[in-house]
Amino acid sequence: MITVNDIAVEFGGRTLFSEVTFAINETDKIALMGKNGAGKSTLMKIIAGINKPSRGQISAPKDGVIAYLPQHLLTEDNATVRNEAAKAFKEIFAMRDEIEQLNHELTVRTDYESDEYMKLIERVSELSEKFYSIEESNYDADVEKVLKGMGFTQEDLDRPTSDFSGGWRMRIELAKILLRKPDLILLDEPTNHLDIESIQWLEEFLINSAKAVIVISHDRAFVDNITNRTIEVTMGRIYDYKANYSHYLELRKERREQQQKQYEEQQKFIAETKEFIERFKGTYSKTLQVQSRVKMLEKLDIIEVDEVDTSALKLKFPPAARSGQYPVAVEELSKSYGNHVVFNDARMVIERGEKVALVGKNGEGKSTMVKLIMNEIQSDKGKMEVGHNVKIGYFAQNQASLLDENATIFDTVDRVAEGEIRTQIKNILGAFMFSGDDIQKKVKVLSGGEKTRLAMVKLLLEPYNVLVLDEPTNHLDLKTKDIIKDALKTFEGTVILVSHDRDFLDGLAEKVFEFTNKRVVEHFEDIKGFLAKKKMENLKEIEKK
Repeated sequence: MITVNDIAVEFGGRTLFSEVTFAINETDKIALMGKNGAGKSTLMKIIAGINKPSRGQISAPKDGVIAYLPQHLLTEDNATVRNEAAKAFKEIFAMRDEIEQLNHELTVRTDYESDEYMKLIERVSELSEKFYSIEESNYDADVEKVLKGMGFTQEDLDRPTSDFSGGWRMRIELAKILLRKPDLILLDEPTNHLDIESIQWLEEFLINSAKAVIVISHDRAFVDNITNRTIEVTMGRIYDYKANYSHYLELRKERREQQQKQYEEQQKFIAETKEFIERFKGTYSKTLQVQSRVKMLEKLDIIEVDEVDTSALKLKFPPAARSGQYPVAVEELSKSYGNHVVFNDARMVIERGEKVALVGKNGEGKSTMVKLIMNEIQSDKGKMEVGHNVKIGYFAQNQASLLDENATIFDTVDRVAEGEIRTQIKNILGAFMFSGDDIQKKVKVLSGGEKTRLAMVKLLLEPYNVLVLDEPTNHLDLKTKDIIKDALKTFEGTVILVSHDRDFLDGLAEKVFEFTNKRVVEHFEDIKGFLAKKKMENLKEIEKK
């Protein structure tokens, strides 16, 4: 068992949180929740041993292994995928090499009676006991199994890591963590760069094979599927719920209603007490009663109601001209990069008002299809037609880099907002976590996540009749995602979504185009129906084997 004992973090005269105490048991799967800036990532880094608290300590077993996957990785490019993943066993390999070296030394030395010789024997015994207590394993097979689960092919394993994007390198780091078989896995936004199949594989692993897990994630479906406990960080303290995320939301609502009731009762008592003091403070016969009530007020612990965002901001896309009946039509489309075929003879017809999802493993051609629709690249053969009167709003994965670096946050939005929506600019920016003096910051000083959020706000305010969104939710919290999802549901135009976020797609995408094995397959189900069908197909494949 790992325990967090009375942890506090203070900086610049501000207390982020204090008196944080909880135990992490062997099979706990914990969601660490709270609004941005509450201190979730800070607390996770303290548990990982990366940061030190102002007060308090973490207690863990001597041989306990805690593995941490941060949001942003610093990776090296000096190894193949296979060899990089095998670094998970570097301590075991180092131990084996040291045992071999010491045994060799023992065979060549002749000073059998010396203290140094006895120390060598003691060291070999100590290391051997530790090394042979480790469960025997075929390390090469384990590396292959986990990497393939993360979406790598057999051919990928011997390619250099420098060939791969940041998302794929994140998978290698995740594979290294899983291979270490840690007692506690700490994951900060692990699904941001994973496709749906890899997320499902990770879920299965965390549920069935991992020991304790703490996860910070804005992927509601992922959190609900894997966790059995929720720790909320709010207003400098924590609340611990033995429940998954959805159940926690219900319990939190009940708790806050109870707090509100107690707060109102206390405020009423304080008002009545102050009125009594004010009324009788000059009355000799009531002096003792007045003094008693003054002292009572001084000692009173004021009930605080935990922060809850009661704003019901509803975003509505500005009205746009009506497009033709078929905004996007693809016929016998093929695309290759050199010898690598992305897809062949792809067909897609998207009707006006349809909301469709493009899904599939990373590298199967979803973003390539989006670039073809946007005329950023050309196909090798076939037809790509964008219909009559179509005005496309495009959110690319690199959308953040296209913003004007020298404009302020407010100016970026003010330039595109038209009509009545202009009166809500500050409220809209607040919903996307830009508030107060922040809105006067220049774009160039923003983080990648902040730029992504700003690019999304900009898109929401322009009059388009077709929206093409490539991984729009990667840096958005749950509340912001809900705001966008609600806006997209009421959007009267056409939506083409590339996303791995099942909860975001659920109730939004009515049809799925699956990119697989160099083909595009049309499914006339929503995302839940599609995933259920895929699971059945995978089970049948297993039965065949």
